[in-house]
Amino acid sequence: MRDRTYEIVGEGGGPLLIVFHGSKQTGGRHREFTGRAYDALGALVVYPDGHKGNWNDARRESSFPARRDNIDDVGFTRELIDTLAGSHKIDRSRVYAVGYSNGGQMVMRLLHEAPELIAGGAVIAATMPAPSNFLGPETPVVPRPVLLIHGTKDPISRYEGGEFRWWARKAFKVGGRALSAPATADHFAARNGITAPPVTTALPAAGATSVERTDYRQDGHPPVTLYTVHGGGHTIPGPAKAPGVMGRTNQDISTADLVASFFAFS
Repeated sequence: MRDRTYEIVGEGGGPLLIVFHGSKQTGGRHREFTGRAYDALGALVVYPDGHKGNWNDARRESSFPARRDNIDDVGFTRELIDTLAGSHKIDRSRVYAVGYSNGGQMVMRLLHEAPELIAGGAVIAATMPAPSNFLGPETPVVPRPVLLIHGTKDPISRYEGGEFRWWARKAFKVGGRALSAPATADHFAARNGITAPPVTTALPAAGATSVERTDYRQDGHPPVTLYTVHGGGHTIPGPAKAPGVMGRTNQDISTADLVASFFAFS
């Protein structure tokens, strides 16, 4: 039995948002990294801590500590929800997960392996592992709404997919091929049974980056939306700019606001 830690913001009694941090972060550091933007969404927000800075996602070729130590992060998520249902009276039908980078990979694992735990997921700066690089079990598909946000100039998790660059493989102990961001959206739309063609809309731009929204929608099926941040880096659009080495941060849109709107928190 391992002790696991997390930070809670809010009173409870309604929806729960689980925020999975990126590699080499903690929940608390990620909260500051986002400018505490999720704190004001009207949900109970929990920022859990990964094992030695990582989540045991479903990428076959990962070799960071959470994978090496075979950490059961799906089980941890289940226990976390159970605990908060008792202590904060959350609405278990309105549990959502948002993840950044390695945390986004964790959200995709939950959507495939334990979709009964969450009512929807948001993935930022992460794309689906290619089939040969995916460890997710073959479980019955449970359609869920999925929100995706990705920068076209992401230097780590590349928008176009493929292999990680050598320095990223070494720094983050990950490997294997990944789908592109649009192919990831196609993947989740197909899982949701959406056959209608996607519709892309350009959003107003005020800076060096711009955003396009691609909606996959069909009556009777949970939606999938991809926000493509043209010129954006390995960053989270919103009030807090990431360090320049990670690329540009778009501030025309707010990720927290997109999450609240997509999952109808208000």
